Amino acid sequence: MSVDSIVNLSRAQFAMTALFHILWPILTISLSAFLFLVEAMWVRTRDVMYYRHARFWAKLLVLNFAVGVVSGIPMEFQFGTNWEGFSRYTGEFFGNILGFEGAMAFMLEAGFIGVMLYGWGRVPRGVHLFATGMVALGSSISAFWIMVANSWMQTPAGVTLTDGKLIVTDYLAAIFNPDMVWGVGHMWVAALETGAFVIAGISAFYLYRRRNPEFFLRSFKLALAALLVIAPLQIWLGDSSGGDVFRSQPAKGAAIEGFWHTNKPGEGAAWALLAWPNQAEQKNDWALELPNMLSVLGTHSLTGRVTGLADIPRADQPPMLPLLFYAFRAMAGIGFWFMLLAFWSAFVWRKTRGRLEAMLTHRALLLAWVFSIPLPYLAVEAGWIIREVGRQPWSVYGLLRTADSASNVPVATISASMVMFFLFYLVLISTFFIFARKWLKQGPDLAATPPVFTALRAAQH
Repeated sequence: MSVDSIVNLSRAQFAMTALFHILWPILTISLSAFLFLVEAMWVRTRDVMYYRHARFWAKLLVLNFAVGVVSGIPMEFQFGTNWEGFSRYTGEFFGNILGFEGAMAFMLEAGFIGVMLYGWGRVPRGVHLFATGMVALGSSISAFWIMVANSWMQTPAGVTLTDGKLIVTDYLAAIFNPDMVWGVGHMWVAALETGAFVIAGISAFYLYRRRNPEFFLRSFKLALAALLVIAPLQIWLGDSSGGDVFRSQPAKGAAIEGFWHTNKPGEGAAWALLAWPNQAEQKNDWALELPNMLSVLGTHSLTGRVTGLADIPRADQPPMLPLLFYAFRAMAGIGFWFMLLAFWSAFVWRKTRGRLEAMLTHRALLLAWVFSIPLPYLAVEAGWIIREVGRQPWSVYGLLRTADSASNVPVATISASMVMFFLFYLVLISTFFIFARKWLKQGPDLAATPPVFTALRAAQH
């Protein structure tokens, strides 16, 4: 088989494992933050309902965390098995960053999650709250380092090439590379948004079915309050990140917008609302366009210059243009729907003054939340496709091509491992849904009371 076949199969395998794995950390980040919030409110107010929320939602966190840990292991192994060239070329920085993530973040998260789950009544309330906070902090630090590594691949900085390897000359410049702020911010807020929608959607499901409505109206209210800030913030971050893409990765920017020819000075670039990009002919087969809007979106100017994809060598153009074009529109459309749904819900809440019976009559609104539960996951997957496929044909943008990054692994071996990973992930997600269904069916324990901590020394006296 050709080298291209090996590279494409290795890319497909990594894409499969990455797209599956990313489903789990995003909820761990947000759900651990929510658990810290409700536990802090319980410690402060002594309202037992907050304690019951902490115990109920912690079960979902455990399921999610377990699958996330197990599904991430095959992905990291691939840097050694399938991407020898990449590891050798970037190891001094990329390997260190992954080491930072493991030592600073995963160990912190894993070390305190046992206390968070089994420390009730065994440690003081303040210590338990601290453990929950460390789990939340560890998951966010993990996201930071992973996104630092990925952002550096998008906009490499702080390194120099010596004897075929990238040597770090400025760690701060490499860590705080041009894409880092937008990459970390956009991903972290996406994780918070995902968790808020899962909590609100599950709460709406119980409200729709009138099961434990007093309990779930409270979690719905907390998630909605967060989303009224998060949803608009994410749209702003997405817009700012998109502007940075047009400056730092013009090929990606042109690809996701199906834009082929650089606009002339004094003329605005048209934005294709819908189109079908044809890479072979370097044009759109058809397009529904709005004049000047791409200049506004990409440069915040009516006549801002936007580089067209046809003005970039074909060897440097991203592949799979229809996928990029519509993945971006799916992600953006979902983001605007989230903001609309949050504001719609806030309007209803204000109109009903949050009264339980009045809220329960808005069944269409509750169903909208339930059916929106998968959407943040789809948006995150679409965003990840945009980042990774849009960066091609580079592993490290402008420095290392993907074709030079792959190991010379037999095609049969890659194919067999892909089948094995697929079956393994199928078992994982099936197991998750079996236990999640049991958790949903069981519901919260409304008779649970906080255990009393008794120090060993006090017990001895």
